[in-house]
Amino acid sequence: MATKVIEEMTRPVFDVNVLRQDFPILTEEVYGKPFTYLDSAASAQKPRQVIEVISKVYSTEYSNVHRGVHYMSQKTTDAMEEAREKIRSFVNASSIREIIFVRGATEGINLVASSWGRRNLSAGDEIILTMLEHHSNIVPWQLMAEEVGASLKVVPIDRDGVLDIDTYSNLLSDKTKFVAVTHVSNALGTILPVTELIRLAHERGAKVLVDGCQAAPHMKIDVRSLDADFYVLSGHKIYGPSGIGILYGKEKLLEAMPPYQGGGEMIDVVTFDKTTYADLPFKFEAGTPHIAGAIGMGAAVNYITAVGLENIAAHENDLLKYGTNKLKGIDSLEIVGQAPEKAAILSFNLTGVHPHDVGTILDREGIAVRTGHHCAQPVMDYFDIASTVRASLGLYNNRSDIDALVAALERVKEIFG
Repeated sequence: MATKVIEEMTRPVFDVNVLRQDFPILTEEVYGKPFTYLDSAASAQKPRQVIEVISKVYSTEYSNVHRGVHYMSQKTTDAMEEAREKIRSFVNASSIREIIFVRGATEGINLVASSWGRRNLSAGDEIILTMLEHHSNIVPWQLMAEEVGASLKVVPIDRDGVLDIDTYSNLLSDKTKFVAVTHVSNALGTILPVTELIRLAHERGAKVLVDGCQAAPHMKIDVRSLDADFYVLSGHKIYGPSGIGILYGKEKLLEAMPPYQGGGEMIDVVTFDKTTYADLPFKFEAGTPHIAGAIGMGAAVNYITAVGLENIAAHENDLLKYGTNKLKGIDSLEIVGQAPEKAAILSFNLTGVHPHDVGTILDREGIAVRTGHHCAQPVMDYFDIASTVRASLGLYNNRSDIDALVAALERVKEIFG
């Protein structure tokens, strides 16, 4: 069975048809049509290996963690901390002390904006963002800037969706205290040169947070090679459960930051006169954690590591090229965002047809895509559009999925004349 192959990590060759057997939902039908899932940038489907691990936690291995002396608590604690170690290795952090479990990347960004921001930002300071950011990497910085009197600077893009590095370099100054940048655009698929962005920011003494949600499913992440100060990602984007993610932070930075939330788990000693806090990473993990989510995220890391991120990238790049060529062959279709360096995302519009109408018709054909502004309204504003249709690819997609999309788009054209 495919499950056993993955669990033993012995699959010698990337075979998408074998991999698809690991994802139960892909055998479903929608409106009597085979289910074609092209919405992995919103949330990836889950392999059986992750589903079974989560089920096992709740069925035979569940207890609260860290404070119990009984067998089941210790067993569950070990499983959760083993997951933390798997994720540490996955992003190549130096220590598990640098891996903070959060509800998702959004909470990780808010944690940094609040804890690091309040301690280090003041009136007159500048925070640099890019036009490609997800709202989750815009709004927390707006809130903090308003609170302390700092200002935001935005790096523009060109019509292909490529970041303007020259403008970025010019925006950096002695006033720049922080840079928050996406690794891969969720709206367009543009891969940003984050190593260079970080290097230039560090030359000015600024700290950098990278939103890695759209990068982690598609490429190897090495936070030490990037020299990122902070890096966030969400479990549900990497074929794991929702409601869980991680914040990576350099240990010295995390040590100097005050707690984000107060409660159980993050304390050392509590009195009415004074509270002292737990060591990292627990200082930032107030309350009962999402135990099954953390363990499930560890299982997801196991899965994609076994498949091989290099294999995944090669497969998805092939699909991206195939899909791009197929879509370019459709009259009146415009691809939005054609950067030379892209991850597996195809954003597009059909002339004269609202994206929501396109998405609705595709749905009746069994094809799931995302329509809207993709939580990236500044990107839409730049292209003077309200929304796009977004087909996003995962490791389980194949050329037949692209062919089904193209055939359905021709059906849309027939309906709208």
